Amino acid sequence: MKRHVLSLLTLAIVATSCGTFNKEYKVADYEYRYEAAKAYFGAGQNSKAISLLEDLIPIMKGTANGEESMYLLAMANYGAGDYVSASHYFTSYYTTYPHGVYSELARFYSGRALYMDTPEPRLDQTSTFSAIAELQMFMEYFPRSPRSPEAQQMIFELQDKLVEKDYLSAKLYYDLGTYTGNASYTSDMRINGNNFLACITTAENVLKDYPYTKMREEICILLLRAKYKLGVESVNEKKEDRMREAIDEYYSFKNEFPDSKYGKEADKMYADASKFVTEVSDDENP
Repeated sequence: MKRHVLSLLTLAIVATSCGTFNKEYKVADYEYRYEAAKAYFGAGQNSKAISLLEDLIPIMKGTANGEESMYLLAMANYGAGDYVSASHYFTSYYTTYPHGVYSELARFYSGRALYMDTPEPRLDQTSTFSAIAELQMFMEYFPRSPRSPEAQQMIFELQDKLVEKDYLSAKLYYDLGTYTGNASYTSDMRINGNNFLACITTAENVLKDYPYTKMREEICILLLRAKYKLGVESVNEKKEDRMREAIDEYYSFKNEFPDSKYGKEADKMYADASKFVTEVSDDENP
């Protein structure tokens, strides 16, 4: 009965002036302040709920409200858009209460909070790896959870972000192309250096790590372009072998994407590479 009266009282207080909050913050009755924090959270006033709960958590620890108060603090931070703090408090909750009432929700929202905080693909993706790990952990602990499909979808989206990051890196290497330091030539290339090998390595690695990515076609055509350009820029003694590698890549691309929008571009590279290889073969076999 007392708790019911307190709930009604705090709901009434939340509806009054903002000055009421300062008075509540100083009230010595911790149960009253906790009910006020819950009322603020229920009303969507997360910042006020956070202020009260942060002060109450150490006091509530070990009490009947200790578990709930920690979970509410995490949810209030999530509602306020502070996803890093939210994930921290969700993690603190399921670490402190591994079999708690909210353990499934805490693990799920910890991963979801990190998912919400991940940056665009061009930026550092450390937090993306953390989000994937947290969501995978949730699915391991609760494989039959009704939230598992959503967690899996978030993992797929995060992996797509990592793929795009690597694709942009590979494309940057390709766009940088060749570079010249001085007038001398290396034994391997007609110029001082190139970035095509770096593009090839990056593209091949991303295809190996994420073979079912939705960006597979774009990555494969970039790989073909890079191998072709590497052949074009090679010295004569290496040109034939590298053009043959480009031709092999062309066949792989056409087999996998017979109706690709890049088909004509691929055919043109193949025709040029084949012509050069044929000429080399004719010279070697007069």
